[in-house]
Amino acid sequence: MAASNCSQPQFIASTGNRTFSNAPLIQDADPDQIVVPDRRSWKNLFSYMGPGFLVSIAYIDPGNFETDLQAGAQYKYSLLWIILVASFSALIIQSLAANLGVVTGKHLAEHCRAEYPRVPNVILWVLAEIAIVACDIPEAFALNMLFKIPVWIGVLLTGLSTLILLALQQYGVRKLEFFIAFLVFTIATCFFVELGYAKPVANEVLEGLFVPQLKGNGATGLAISLLGAMIMPHNLFLHSALVLSRKIPRSVRGIKEACRFYMIESAFALTVAFLINISVISVSGAVCNSTNLNPDDQQSCKDLDLNKASFLLRNVLGSWSSKLFAIALLASGQSSTITGTYAGQYVMQGFLDLRLTPWIRNFLTRCLAIVPSLIVAIIGGPAGAGKLIIIASMILSFELPFALIPLLKFTSSGTKMGAHANSRMISAITWIIGSLIMGINIYYLVSGFINLLLHSHWKLVVVVFLGIFGFSGIAVYLAAIIYLVFRKPKEVTPLLALTIPDHQQMADDTVNNLPREDIVSMQLPQRATSDID
Repeated sequence: MAASNCSQPQFIASTGNRTFSNAPLIQDADPDQIVVPDRRSWKNLFSYMGPGFLVSIAYIDPGNFETDLQAGAQYKYSLLWIILVASFSALIIQSLAANLGVVTGKHLAEHCRAEYPRVPNVILWVLAEIAIVACDIPEAFALNMLFKIPVWIGVLLTGLSTLILLALQQYGVRKLEFFIAFLVFTIATCFFVELGYAKPVANEVLEGLFVPQLKGNGATGLAISLLGAMIMPHNLFLHSALVLSRKIPRSVRGIKEACRFYMIESAFALTVAFLINISVISVSGAVCNSTNLNPDDQQSCKDLDLNKASFLLRNVLGSWSSKLFAIALLASGQSSTITGTYAGQYVMQGFLDLRLTPWIRNFLTRCLAIVPSLIVAIIGGPAGAGKLIIIASMILSFELPFALIPLLKFTSSGTKMGAHANSRMISAITWIIGSLIMGINIYYLVSGFINLLLHSHWKLVVVVFLGIFGFSGIAVYLAAIIYLVFRKPKEVTPLLALTIPDHQQMADDTVNNLPREDIVSMQLPQRATSDID
């Protein structure tokens, strides 16, 4: 099959009676857009490097550090296998998100808006926004640890610095990607040095990685928190949109190459994130299970959070260890808030089809995410925000099906993905992963709620009322998942030229009228400010 000419449209969206941007994959892109050379060469991989590092930030944000620290402190290395399983699952799932954007030219939020009726669509949007808020406890902890700045002031400084750093966009998305990659390697360097200080036993670490076990009270809940902190719903929306920053060759070979190289790039970035998480758990496990801890440090290990970790590392490993931890946390939080703002832009644009100038869109998404963090920081201080991180991670795990199920259905659809739809093996693996996550969540939710009712000291009337209310909520949760799983597809995105030749003439005649300015401006805004229609 001959490769189609670069001036020809590649895909078109059929969205029924809804208003939607029907356009080829990043047609008429900004001159600063990253263009992938039309050649057969492994050197093309460097053109695709970038989005994976922005996505990997969600796997090494302060929420991950909080749950990693507690996992190591309470269960030493026995929960490392959760990180291994979650990282492998994340690679498969993130690759599907990238494939969806590459093949169809639309990101996940846009597909949801085109696919679902208004009410389910609004619910999915609200859940996506909650997921973004839940992962946005930023580097205010690090500012407090480094400079003794109150947490609530640190939250405000975080929001301001994020908006300033997003100005890097005006010099091209490549600059921002390099900056995020620099922060990732800064985090990695800090924790690898920490690992050298802590000197965990290698055999015990390997056993924790490859021997699944859940020992002790609360291990299941912490495992779910680790899973929620590793695989985040908003990351699926983000990755499917970030890949639109590349203009790929419009041919079967070009699409396959893009999907393959994005998977390789994601694997490299997620491997770095995996090693960082392993390092955090290993350092925490080695320090809190050391034989020379004083009583105060032993007490800190029983309820370890980001704030206490600084003093614990300083006491056991020295002052430099504490400073390295704070620097890593600062880099993690700053990069996390940048990518969180990115994800918020795509979610808002995709679900609501809002057309705003970039600075207004940045400001709105940052405010939506920062207000809850600010309230918690003012009321609860560092301790309250630390507890919120664990709760937020569990919320992310429970919300994951509402992003994962649409992604699995879209990428398995032949009408949307054509010849690039998931194979039966990939579909089976991803549905098994999704089913296991949902099954664990439901089991933990039901068993925890029953234990709460049985061991409470409330009056019988209160227990009955809460039981009815709680199980009704669980029933609604299950009904929503069943709806997403078994709902028949309504909207389709037929492929043009590459897999359905009969549609080539339709593409030539009907597209080119609505360029994707909303996506292009988010990725690569013009240096001269201009309004978007």
